[in-house]
Amino acid sequence: MGTENHYVELSKIFKRKKSDQDIFQELMAFKVTEVLLVATHYDSYSIVREGRFFDKIFGEYLQLNLFSAPRITSVATYDEALSLISKRRFDMVILMAGLDKQMPVSLSQEIRRENSELPILLMVNNNEDLKYFDEPSSPGGSIDKVFVWNGDSRVFLAMIKYVEDKKNVANDVAVGDVRIILLVEDSQRYYTRYLPLLYSIIMTQTQNILTEETSDQTHKILKMRVRPKVLLVSSYEEAVEIVDHYLDNLICVISDVKYSRNGKLDRNAGVDLIKYVKSKTTLPALLQSSDPANAQKAQEVDADFIDKNSDTLSMDIYNFIHQKLGFGNFVFTNSRGIILATARNLKEFIRCLQDVPPESLLYHAQRNGISTWLMARGEISIAKRLRPYRIEDFDSTTKLRMKILDVFEEARMERLRGRVVQFDPAMVHMDRFVMRIGDGSFGGKGRGLAFLSNFIENIDFNSIVPELNIKIPPTTILGAGEFTAFLEKNNFQKSVYDEKDYEEVKKRFLSARLSDEVDRKLRQYVEYMDAPLAVRSSGLFEDSLLQPFAGVFTTYVLPNNDPNPEVRFDQLASAVKLVYASIFSPTARDYFDAVHYKIDEEKMAVIIQKLVGQKAHERFYPHVSGVAQSFNYYPFSYMKPEDGFAVIGVGLGKYVVGGEKAWRFCPRFPNLELSSLGDQIKDSQDYFYAVDLEDTSSTLMDGGEDAFVRKLDITEAEEDGNLKHCAMVYDINNDRLTTDLSLRGPRVLNFANILKYDLVPLPHALDVLLRYFREAMGAPVEIEFALDLDAGPNGYPTLWLLQIKPLIRLENHVDVNFDEVKEERIVLKSEKGMGNGRYEHIRDLVFMDVEKFDRIKTREMAAEMAELNKKMEKEGREYVLIGPGRWGTRDPSTGIPVYWSQISQARVVVEMGLPDFPLDASLGSHFFHNVTSMNVGYFSVRRTTDVEFVDLDFLQEQTPVEETKYFKVIQFEKPLTILMDGKTQKAVVMWN
Repeated sequence: MGTENHYVELSKIFKRKKSDQDIFQELMAFKVTEVLLVATHYDSYSIVREGRFFDKIFGEYLQLNLFSAPRITSVATYDEALSLISKRRFDMVILMAGLDKQMPVSLSQEIRRENSELPILLMVNNNEDLKYFDEPSSPGGSIDKVFVWNGDSRVFLAMIKYVEDKKNVANDVAVGDVRIILLVEDSQRYYTRYLPLLYSIIMTQTQNILTEETSDQTHKILKMRVRPKVLLVSSYEEAVEIVDHYLDNLICVISDVKYSRNGKLDRNAGVDLIKYVKSKTTLPALLQSSDPANAQKAQEVDADFIDKNSDTLSMDIYNFIHQKLGFGNFVFTNSRGIILATARNLKEFIRCLQDVPPESLLYHAQRNGISTWLMARGEISIAKRLRPYRIEDFDSTTKLRMKILDVFEEARMERLRGRVVQFDPAMVHMDRFVMRIGDGSFGGKGRGLAFLSNFIENIDFNSIVPELNIKIPPTTILGAGEFTAFLEKNNFQKSVYDEKDYEEVKKRFLSARLSDEVDRKLRQYVEYMDAPLAVRSSGLFEDSLLQPFAGVFTTYVLPNNDPNPEVRFDQLASAVKLVYASIFSPTARDYFDAVHYKIDEEKMAVIIQKLVGQKAHERFYPHVSGVAQSFNYYPFSYMKPEDGFAVIGVGLGKYVVGGEKAWRFCPRFPNLELSSLGDQIKDSQDYFYAVDLEDTSSTLMDGGEDAFVRKLDITEAEEDGNLKHCAMVYDINNDRLTTDLSLRGPRVLNFANILKYDLVPLPHALDVLLRYFREAMGAPVEIEFALDLDAGPNGYPTLWLLQIKPLIRLENHVDVNFDEVKEERIVLKSEKGMGNGRYEHIRDLVFMDVEKFDRIKTREMAAEMAELNKKMEKEGREYVLIGPGRWGTRDPSTGIPVYWSQISQARVVVEMGLPDFPLDASLGSHFFHNVTSMNVGYFSVRRTTDVEFVDLDFLQEQTPVEETKYFKVIQFEKPLTILMDGKTQKAVVMWN
């Protein structure tokens, strides 16, 4: 009961790591989406040119892939402008100065009185008009900035970006460490020319970088937001304020030489500003002046110089941005400027970094060239990690080089953790992310695995379950788009849906070809991956929130150990194709019919997962595998249903999900004994499943899912040394269980060392995970897992999470009154009933003639039941089904191995225990998951007592409307009354 105290709310521990993409989302919070343009009719005609202006603006945005051009609303008069501003929200106002120079000034003052925060920019038609607006545009005036219309629509783009940058800079620097270009220029004519040029260069180059490096369109758009901001100021004091406030984020200063300082024009203001900046940090600086003599002053302060009168002014600025601000390629040089290597992208940069001479590395590191280039490419995380280091921190350039390369690798892996990444054969063994091949949905299981990966990477489980590693196995998912492509490539779109012979379907699929891309990548996969594999189905409906579809399709286990990679590829490709084919199996077809879905609605993704386990005597299997559910339909003692339960066994998980004899426990109360010592001995696991690593002759076509799987006696696991912590021995002399495996006697797999003696904190881990997953998914959940007891990272065992799915029981609780029950009319009564509500429409009851029950003929019984169900379905009849043992078990000796689709018309399923055939409820199986998901009443009658029984004598007295070798169908004149109380788990079926 102690684990209750360890639980911390999910919201308090779910610390989602901020990736670059998360940071990008938080940048550019303010966007100009609505612009009010106030222009006279004459200006509208001459500048807007009958609408072409708006096309140009939109064209500029599309050309730069900005995708969100603002809406520009144009009005012609003073009154129209004020009226519109009072009715609608605008992000900025652009005033056009026409013949009436006073109107824009008066309007700006009126707007400013109403909204002091709204940016107001002015546009003049020619340089001569600038003098009229010096005072209104001075600090404290009603106009923020004045621009000159030069016929280039990029001016409007620059005006919009100028406003956005000014508004966003504080947040974007704090959140994303975004860099800043400081432009100091008081000439409206020149900054009107510079700003469009700067923004075009910055955004075009950023776009070029993104085209090289990513195919993720969303990532591209978001990464545009991390471009450097351009801050335009016009005085020395404003410039110094920017420098002081954003010193660590400045990447360059572009400054005029002469502008205002202390309210007066100062011929050396720009030179002194560069001196001030250089005294604090090393960064590129550019002085620009219409006086060529100032070139000498620029040289004295180690700044570049551009002549404003130059015919190549635009190209000069373009070259400066490229060479000094990290745009374009990274050119490794030595101190003499000789080019040693060129990197066009991040991969080439890392390669060059490994090889360039120490002198070149030092040269660039001393000048912050590396971090500048990285920031220009939006590599925020890497640049931030490198930033604290200084050259003097390292004894040698070798250590400096290694640290830089380590930072790159750390940032790369950090970025991948918990994410879905494109397939890279060199990373198939890594377990911190999910890889994908091809396009399309991941299907239900695939989505669950991607969720698990993301979830466990965002919670510090080391602090919650400190002595256990929690991971997902290395996983690659083949998207469902490849399934569609496979059908199209091989012309299967119609023929395969019409083909009813499943063996023929499998043959066709095996002889068909996968796409060239998938073919190539699967070959690469087996070249790098040399461990056994599980190839799992992941249909769109499988394990989803709306449809159960558990265990309907196939999973193949491959040894993947042939020395010839071509053989390994053939096996893997065959497994993928047969998973595709399983959509067309009779079981799947029946299932689709039962749940009223069309088979062509289903699409199949495929999960390729490194199998969890260990090699022992040429076989491979996990120490422990299991299933855990966050809701326990059969609690007892002081358990609550929400405490959940788990089922575990030795060997492959096929044993547990098939509903075979495994050990059940409640993670919250693992010491509670669920059965007597005698039952524990009788019901203990006596065999297990493992992969045969020596089998070189089996084929998936002939052997099916079990082609390479062997059913082995549990004594072989003991020979492997794998029962050490999983089993106890029944000491006949002392009538007790002991952990001394050297004694002779029955082995009882009760996992006592793990569950009772805390060898591994598995119960606590499952308890925590089930509660967190339930909270995260908003529904009860089931997880499949495997436990590796060998020491992993940190020296601790590893809990591998293999699958998660919601338990979708579609019910609303109804209060049920049992007072109306007439004892003499009860057909059956259960204290362990699932389901809630009352049914009063069912007249049919199908039951097993227990005198004919033979546990070695249960497969025959399943076939009979399937035929009966088809008839019931055809006639639209639903029924109560009663039979001994476990319905839907995969072990024919413990019950009747039907698929859910073979009893789909049953609204109530009853499992009976017989005197020589005790019952343990079918928790944990795929069958059980489907039945409960469909809100079918599911009752357990373990023995005959006053509180639980099936009145078989009464049923035998009834005249059946149909009788088969093993089953009888009773049809009552009036519908049965079926009462189910989900809270108390009591259930009754009564005739009327």
